Amino acid sequence: MPAASMIHLDHILKIWHSFMLDIAVIYSQPNRKKNLVIAALLIVGIAIVDWRIKAYISLGFLYLFPIMLVAGFLSRWQIVGVSLLCSGLQEIFSGLPASAALPRLAMVALGYVGTGFFISELVAKRRLEAKHVEDLEQQIDFRRDVEEQLEALIESSPAAIVTIDSEGRIERANQAAQKLLSLGGPPLRGEPISTCLPALQTIVQTYPSKVFRTTLQCQGRRRNGEAFLAAVWFSTYSTIAGPRLAAIIVDLSEEVRDREQLSLDHLLKNARIVMGAVSHEIRNLCGAISVVHKNLSRIPNLEKNRDFQALGTLVDGLEKIAAWELKPTTERNLGVVEVGSVLDELRLLIESSLLESGIDLRWQVDDRLPLVSADRYGLMQVFLNLVKNSERAMECSKQRRLTISAAAENQCVVIRFEDTGHGVAFPDKLFQPFQREAAATGLGLYVSRAILRTFRGILQYEPREVGCSFAVSLVVGGARESNA
Repeated sequence: MPAASMIHLDHILKIWHSFMLDIAVIYSQPNRKKNLVIAALLIVGIAIVDWRIKAYISLGFLYLFPIMLVAGFLSRWQIVGVSLLCSGLQEIFSGLPASAALPRLAMVALGYVGTGFFISELVAKRRLEAKHVEDLEQQIDFRRDVEEQLEALIESSPAAIVTIDSEGRIERANQAAQKLLSLGGPPLRGEPISTCLPALQTIVQTYPSKVFRTTLQCQGRRRNGEAFLAAVWFSTYSTIAGPRLAAIIVDLSEEVRDREQLSLDHLLKNARIVMGAVSHEIRNLCGAISVVHKNLSRIPNLEKNRDFQALGTLVDGLEKIAAWELKPTTERNLGVVEVGSVLDELRLLIESSLLESGIDLRWQVDDRLPLVSADRYGLMQVFLNLVKNSERAMECSKQRRLTISAAAENQCVVIRFEDTGHGVAFPDKLFQPFQREAAATGLGLYVSRAILRTFRGILQYEPREVGCSFAVSLVVGGARESNA
């Protein structure tokens, strides 16, 4: 509600409240006994005066005052009784001719009853109005309190919040929006949103009558000309002044840079692991060629052959290339990791897809797992690879169940992935690279074990009667140096 309307409503309520306050004072419950006593005295006094003067002009109309005084406290039947009493006293002490006494009595009683009912209804309406006014005041106070809370929430929000009018100009911008879009510059109010977020300007001008509740990623630009990647959650709504758009804006530039850098680091690490596997295979071939080369060197006069000599040089070169081997290293992003939170994140990633595949996920993770020495991103890669392997293994199984458990065992945290798939035919070849029987590249388990070895982790296969189980053992944080 606009501020001007709120002030106008407050003024009207104050005037009405002051008017009704007079009636409230007269007919308030603390004054009930006093009013009844005064009304009784007035009735007695009017009857005595009327009796004493014995004139043809009756003072019975004065009975209206005590009736009006007590009607706000009495029920309808009580009002009728008091009215009949007053009309009877008027007829008895008025001294008027008795020939028209009955019609006169009926008319006077009807007038008294009507007056009493009118006052009773007026007081009842007043009480309803007073209750309604009180409710309105409570609603106004509540709305004012909510508006103050929303104001504080908007101003204290770390995310930039702006509202935009139908012409694409900024109506409201909190401190975070000022800092994001115009740090140290003039206020954003009245500025066109097109200078900062052209995408929102397009939405406001192109779809003025449509209702949106959605999000988008677009390029933003600060007042100093610096570009940034913005995530925008926005919605449209209607006001008296026309359609409006409210948007929450977050700068994703730094997050994207960090994510891309992390992805690049792990891409290079995985490439190094793959190259290690290739070098291992080349080294085996070179060993065999070297043995053949030495055996051929025993043939007389063959050593002088230039092609034979060139073959020896080629073998030596390949052996040097293949001599490189992946060794456990301490990466710069290696640290102490809360494995429980990694598993919680894993559950969020896999639960819906496993449900769609008809796989029953059993979760048996201890709530108090110790910290481990690991790389969080690499650990997640290993877990996802093991889940995918289990999912592929259960494609043709009648019973599909994946059990993920985690517990502390002997200064280590052991995470097991147990499935009800077809099992493993050749366990001794599980961790060899480039297997022909593999469903994908044949590098998944090899790379997973290599990643774990970079932070002294272990990946083992545990035989089962049905399905298979892989156990990931991670060193508890702080115990790595003592065990190394």
